[in-house]
Parts: sequence; C-alpha cells; structure tokens
Amino acid sequence: MNKIHFYIFLFGLSIISCGLFSYKYFVLGFPLIPEEKVNAWNIEVHISFDAQNEPVKVEMFLPKSSRNFIISSEYFVSKAYGLTTSVDNINRNAMWSINEASKRQVLLYRVRVNKVKIRNPPDSSPPPFELKPSDLLEPYRTAAQTLVSDVRAKSADIDTFVMELFKRLNAQPPEENVAILLDKESSVDKKVTLAVQLLALADIPARIVHGIRVKTRTNDAQLEKCLEVYSNGKWIAYHPASGTTSIPNNYLEWWRGPDPFVQLKGGKDLKTTISIGVQEEEAINAAMKRAEARNPRLLDFSLFSLPLHFQSVYHLLLLIPVGALLVVILRNVIGLETFGTFMPVLIALSFRETHLLLGIILFSLLVAIGMGARLYLENFRLLMVSRLASLLIIIIVFIGVFNILFYKLGLEMGLSISIFPIVILTMTIERMTITLEEKGAKAAMNQCMGSLITATIVYFFMFNKFSRHVVFIYPELLLLILVITMLLGRYKGYRLTELFRFKELNKIP
Repeated sequence: MNKIHFYIFLFGLSIISCGLFSYKYFVLGFPLIPEEKVNAWNIEVHISFDAQNEPVKVEMFLPKSSRNFIISSEYFVSKAYGLTTSVDNINRNAMWSINEASKRQVLLYRVRVNKVKIRNPPDSSPPPFELKPSDLLEPYRTAAQTLVSDVRAKSADIDTFVMELFKRLNAQPPEENVAILLDKESSVDKKVTLAVQLLALADIPARIVHGIRVKTRTNDAQLEKCLEVYSNGKWIAYHPASGTTSIPNNYLEWWRGPDPFVQLKGGKDLKTTISIGVQEEEAINAAMKRAEARNPRLLDFSLFSLPLHFQSVYHLLLLIPVGALLVVILRNVIGLETFGTFMPVLIALSFRETHLLLGIILFSLLVAIGMGARLYLENFRLLMVSRLASLLIIIIVFIGVFNILFYKLGLEMGLSISIFPIVILTMTIERMTITLEEKGAKAAMNQCMGSLITATIVYFFMFNKFSRHVVFIYPELLLLILVITMLLGRYKGYRLTELFRFKELNKIP
C-alpha cells in the first residue's frame, strides 16, 4: 500500500468521524460535559366553559416542532370526553367531544418543548394554488390599491416590498391611505391581518402565524401574531413591529391561518389561559428528543438502542481504545518500556475495582510472590507449558489466601484482588523472570516500573467522567483514535527518552 493510499484512507476515516461528531454536537446538541443541564418548558392550556346539557365539541390548534423548538411530549386531560387529533398541511388540531355535558367544564392540554441547537430550515411547503382575493370594500379597496402601488414603486423584490409595507403601516402619524385602512385601530394584530390582504392584492402569498414567547414562568402567556411570506420556494417569517426577518429565538409558532385558537360548540362563556413553567433536565435527554424528532434512524442504529445491560458493557469496552492509544504514545513517542503491549491497559482495568493506590500495592505484592515462586520452580527444570501452568496455580492459591486474610481483617477493598487478570499476571511474571535472567535486574525493574507508570496514566485517562461520557456519546471518535494510532505506527523517529540516552553525543565537538 503506497503512501497516497494510506493517507487517503486515514483522511476518509477522519472526515467520517468529524462529520458525525459535528452533526451530533452542533445540530442535535449532544453534550460534551457529563451531567450538563438545559432548560425545558412545560406549556399548559387551560380551557373552561359552561356546557348547556347538549352535545359539546371543542377544537383547538396544537403546536408542531418549529424552527426554534421541538415537541418532546404532550398530554391531554379531558375525563369522559372523546379525543381525536389530526394533521393537515400546515396545522395540527385536537378535538374533544361528548354527547351531553352540563355545568362548568375544564379541559387541559400540556406540552413539553425543548430548544433546538440550530434553527430548523424555513417551511418549504407550497402556497395555496390560488390566492384568496381581498374582500375590501370602497373606500378601503381604493386606498389599498394606492398603497400597494406606492410600495411596489419603492421595492425591488418581495423582501423589500414587505419591509416597505410594514414601514408604512408602523409610521407615526400614519399616511392617509394607511389611516383609512387601519380605521383607528393600530394594534399589531390589525396590521398583520391588513398586511396579508395587501400582499394578496400584490399577488404575494402570505399567511398569519400565531405563537407565544417562551421565556419565563407565567400564568397568562399572550398569543402574538407574525407574518409569513412565500418567497423563493420557502416561507419567510417577518416580525410586524420591525418589518424584518428577525423573529425572536423564543417565539414558538402555534398555528397558521385566520381561524381562532379554540372553537366551541354546545357551550358558552369560553375562557382559555396559557401557562408556562421552566424546568431543568439532563442535556442528554433533550438531545435524544431532538435526535428522535430530526433523525430517528440515527437512534435506531446507535448504542442507545441496545438494552441497558449491554450499554453498560460498552461504557467499559469503548474505553479500551483510549487506553491502547495512550500505550502507543507512551511506547512509540515517549519510549517507556512495558511488559507486553496491552498488559498496562488490562492492569488499569483491574485498578478500576481496587482503586489506584491499593491496586498498585496488590499488583506489586503478587508480582513479587510470583517472581519468588518462578525462581524456585527453575530448580526443577520444568518444560515451559508446565512451568507456566504451575505458576498460574500458585498465583491463584495466593490470591485465595489473600482474599481470606482480607475478609477476616474486615478489609473489603482487599477482596477485589480476585479480579486481577490472572493469565496476564502469570505471563508478566514469566517475562520479568526471563528479562531478569537475560538482561539483568535493572532491565527487569525498568520494564516493571514502566508497566506500572503506563497503567497509572491509562487509569487516569480512562476512568474519569469526561472520557466515559464522551466515548459513549460520540463512539464515532474511535475512528479518529484509529487514525492517530495508525499515524503513530508510521513514526520512525527518536523517542523522548532517547534524547537523554544519547545526550553525550551532543558534547562531542
């Protein structure tokens, strides 16, 4: 495999890894910090009315996931009422019905919304096939046509037309044609309704959007209107006060069109209130809801789709590549010597149960005992396989003895000695003995200390909340770890420890 092929392969892995990471972090909002909290809003609609001993039907618009918020859950409380929900091209509806009711009736709707990390793209659904002609009568129709002509003369496209129109509608004092059309009513709702009629005269599709500001706790949130105009294949929202596209980030669109929020048949004295409450929740839960709303297949093929007991396995398994990368760096770049390549990772895994200090003490104790047993077995001149099996049996016997002693002394932490990787210990002792015989005590001690130092560093990197959180939430980063590991595999330069080893060469003139 030539260099170009090698680097193209690594570049492809890096792109996949960074692309998936960026999408999950920037778009879905998966947190980098464990136990991070975000705000979620509970919005409750309280509907009450007097029934008149006859069939009752109540219709209400429901919110949909929008540019700024997603719907994470919703509940209906309606006792004996039948409930149906429906969705058309632009709105969601709920309908409560009952054959007969009397006295004061109460219906509740509660929805929980989460903020999106990045705004959703504008709605691209097509406008109505035919624009609804304006039903203005004289002198309003003449005033409207004159105003539209004036606005069109000072605009270059739909965007500037809308901005110029709202500039005139909001002007103080209003010009003559605007004053006629507003008819002494200068509310925002009136201006938005009038803007839709004027845009229809100019053959520009437009619609009213109703929504609320989701910000603080309140028991009386007010519905606010804004305007959406169809331009270049998508619906663009305009704020009526400024006439620009700068819609507040906390604006939750509820429904579109001129129809009222709640419609009642079979009752009277209808009263509707909207309450908002703020609550903190785990950022990971909010991100899961966003992923479910935006891209449910991503969760279907992720670790989150596994049963919980399998997920706990991957919480540990995904940390091993992190430890392996550290071993590669410490051996290939720093120059530490260890017994075996991945023995320090396995020792670090065992430290998870014993904790670091006790783990180092128990490991050193077992290796010292094993070394003594190994040197004693040397006197019997056994074959290698028999010698290793004998050594393994001796280590297990000593581990059992230590367990009993720790238990009798009331040292429960010492019982965790049984989870040490027995085979790895046996091989370590065997290799340490061979190194001792072939290269001397100094080389054997260097490799033993190198293994312990590496295991300690790996332990700190693997077993902290940040590492465990990041590798499980972003398992695609394993591809990046693979890329770094393969790049280090091509490194053929000096190790850092060799700079000290060959420092005398610098003194040669």
